[in-house]
Amino acid sequence: MRAFQETNDQQSGDAEIHSDTILLDTGLDSLGFAILVTNLEEELEYDPFSLSSDAFYPQTFGEFVKFYYDNQPQ
Repeated sequence: MRAFQETNDQQSGDAEIHSDTILLDTGLDSLGFAILVTNLEEELEYDPFSLSSDAFYPQTFGEFVKFYYDNQPQ
């Protein structure tokens, strides 16, 4: 949540984030999401989008968080 909010504040500055927040409504564009995923990869030391064998495009913040949780390294 913190990393998402920090990136959002830097990019658009005004979306309040909840688990049911639609990602397209946050104001982050594709560059913003790329920055977020890169920051999370540095902090968490894994990228679930690289680890997952399935292509997945989360629609809500809750789905985004769950995807990270479900695809952490074993």
